[in-house]
Amino acid sequence: MPRAAAQAPRRSPCLLLAAAPAGTQSRAMGTVLLVRHGQASFGAADYDQLSELGARQCAALGDYLAERGRRFDVVLTGTLKRHTQSLEAIASRLPGLPPARAVPALDEYDAERLVRAVAGGPVQRPGPEGDRREHFRLLREALASWMEGAVEVPGMPSWAAFRDGVAALLDELRADHRAGRGAQVLVVSSGGPIATAIAHVLGAPPPAVVSLNLQMRNSALSELSTSASRHWLAGFNSVPHLDHPARAGWITYS
Repeated sequence: MPRAAAQAPRRSPCLLLAAAPAGTQSRAMGTVLLVRHGQASFGAADYDQLSELGARQCAALGDYLAERGRRFDVVLTGTLKRHTQSLEAIASRLPGLPPARAVPALDEYDAERLVRAVAGGPVQRPGPEGDRREHFRLLREALASWMEGAVEVPGMPSWAAFRDGVAALLDELRADHRAGRGAQVLVVSSGGPIATAIAHVLGAPPPAVVSLNLQMRNSALSELSTSASRHWLAGFNSVPHLDHPARAGWITYS
């Protein structure tokens, strides 16, 4: 044990919040729990459809949150089917959620159209069990070009507009918290908006968004702690609800 006269080492607020057990944070703090949707239908004609496994992933998350007594004042989703279907699966095991509000800023970029724009034409869609390396190589290239402003897709926002929409939503949540509204917020969205939110909070450059986005697991939890003046990152890409030998095959990325 250190001597009484010794000064305790200083620790950043982010580290303190990340280490704090559930329920021990100050009442002045709020939480934004960011959930990536469950597994969708990768390789199918309609990707925006939760798979059977995706529904089970999200139901398991609902069980996990219910067992820990988590309650939410505000629920937000994007407008995509995989967002609302994921929330429905969570809510089936987590009663008492308030009505959800759909927010376009939480919608994902159009990955398929971005890839086509970079490839210069149609690209063969990988099958559900096929080799996905070429698809994700092209997607990385497409995202970098989009963020640099070198690629535009008609009907899809520019990277600057996409980023600013996410940042504006974070500002709105912080303002609500400052006004005493929405201390506990549940957000169900996609990897792109969640990665963008985390990079914004960390002050990370656009390439970091791509790395954060493409390593995010389906139904994964990321968490922001909120004060009146700022957000802190308290957790990223965790799947504690899938941490069981019987669910080893439930961890997916696309």
